[in-house]
Amino acid sequence: MNQPTPAIVAQDAVQRLPRLVLWLFCLAYVLPGFLGRGPWKRADITAFGYMAELARGVADWWNPTLGGVSPEVDALLPYWLGAWAIELAPAWLPIDLAARLPFMLLLLLALWATWYGTYYLARSPLAQPVAFAFGGEARPSDYARAIADGGVLAFMACLGLAQLAHESTPALAQLCFTALLFYATAALPGRPITPGISAVAGLTGLTLSGAPSMAVLLGLGCAAIYLLESRQRQEESRQQKHRAAVLLMMTLACAVLSTQLDLWRWRMTVPSANWAEWQSLGRLFLWFTWPAWPLAVWTLWRWRHQLLGARFASRHLWLPLWFVAVASMATLTTNSADRSLLLALPALAALAAFALPTLKRSVGALIDWFTLIFFSGCAVIIWVVWISMETGIPAQPALNVARLAPGFQHSFSLTTFLIAVSASITWAWLVTWRAGRHRSALWKSVILPAGGAALCWLLLMTLWLPLLDFARSYAPLVQQATAMMPDKPTCVSTLGLSRSQTAAFQFHGHLNLKPVETGANCPWLIADGETPHATAGFIPGKPWQLKGAVNHPADINEKLYLYERQVN
Repeated sequence: MNQPTPAIVAQDAVQRLPRLVLWLFCLAYVLPGFLGRGPWKRADITAFGYMAELARGVADWWNPTLGGVSPEVDALLPYWLGAWAIELAPAWLPIDLAARLPFMLLLLLALWATWYGTYYLARSPLAQPVAFAFGGEARPSDYARAIADGGVLAFMACLGLAQLAHESTPALAQLCFTALLFYATAALPGRPITPGISAVAGLTGLTLSGAPSMAVLLGLGCAAIYLLESRQRQEESRQQKHRAAVLLMMTLACAVLSTQLDLWRWRMTVPSANWAEWQSLGRLFLWFTWPAWPLAVWTLWRWRHQLLGARFASRHLWLPLWFVAVASMATLTTNSADRSLLLALPALAALAAFALPTLKRSVGALIDWFTLIFFSGCAVIIWVVWISMETGIPAQPALNVARLAPGFQHSFSLTTFLIAVSASITWAWLVTWRAGRHRSALWKSVILPAGGAALCWLLLMTLWLPLLDFARSYAPLVQQATAMMPDKPTCVSTLGLSRSQTAAFQFHGHLNLKPVETGANCPWLIADGETPHATAGFIPGKPWQLKGAVNHPADINEKLYLYERQVN
């Protein structure tokens, strides 16, 4: 016999977050970070470099290359999306911004899929709150909407989402398609058409975005949960088996597609016994998924009787738990731990949302106070540093900026200043609202974490954007190197450059790069290495003469050497 649900929710506790407010909130989180900046190092500009090569027609669409080098992530679809956007964009639109437009839509789609995935999980029978003896309990649809609001807010509140979700890389595409698959598997038992289309898009998108093994594992696990889920009526049992069979066929088709396109790559690495590495992974799990992971743990504890005693009938627990488990396993066994853990966030946020109807008032107050102190403190620091750069008062923050980013010239922008002021006023209003009379809303405990995360990200992407763009862009490095060349050369040989450096010189310097191994007779050579003698066995001398070294102003480890060909 199933244990009663731990959720005790009255109808007045499921007031709906206004849709316009939710959409504006999502846009305020999505748009900063995509607009007003150039490509950032290293993954961001590397992915853009592959997109630009495809758009220029110098690379094979089924085998993207950058300077003759294949990408580290065996993805196709993300590079196709960026290249198509570049080709279709009008001439006045910068190509780097054009390439980011599809990824803005992918992030919005991930937010949408997280909301609807959480909604349909909350509509499942075992996720419903306790029915009151004399009525007054939350209606199923209103309860599901409130839980879904909490889920998408918990998703945006995750600290690890901000940077990686605003880069035009395969990781963001994988996040979007994972969220689509999560929505599809959550909604498939009740609505076969739209979730079925989303399942196809999610599995195929993951496969073509460099994660075919993730697609297969997620598809097989969700199908197994469908098969193991107990049903009271025989008709529902047959429908469940039918859904599982369809999902298995989709997963098998993705496995065949990966084989045909040769997308399978074995890159799993077992974590070493090094204690420092395990500490690093532990810190990553703690901060990257904050504040969703404490709420998710609380969900598993409070709903433990349904989790362990319902023979996999609790789809609202087992489905997100499987998504989190697969992404966590990938985090522990791949080199790109943060980008693998990114895929756990939609399902983890859904798990966190089911903690909301079971939280005690004291726990909610603790979350509010911690959030208020943490994010308000971060916002104050951002403002103080900006004021110091603008006025010189206080002096120390501006001196620190000058020391860490020599050559950076601060400039005032009225537009970004007004946006930052508006965001800060909105945060103050949100804190006042939370402390006021609206204490019954089910999603109240995650509105401040989500609002604080959005506030700090928006302030960083407005007040600090010129500084971050200077420090995280290759433009200053490329400008130094090209300034040492009197005239724009017909071509430049390269030796030892990384993918991101190659993309940077092609985009910022508009240079025609030729690897030195091709034997091209170029007048200049750009080499990477600790010393001129340590780059792939290269020994300077005839015909090359060292003209100088250039360093990135904000990264002393980013050093290049420029050589000129000597003519006899």
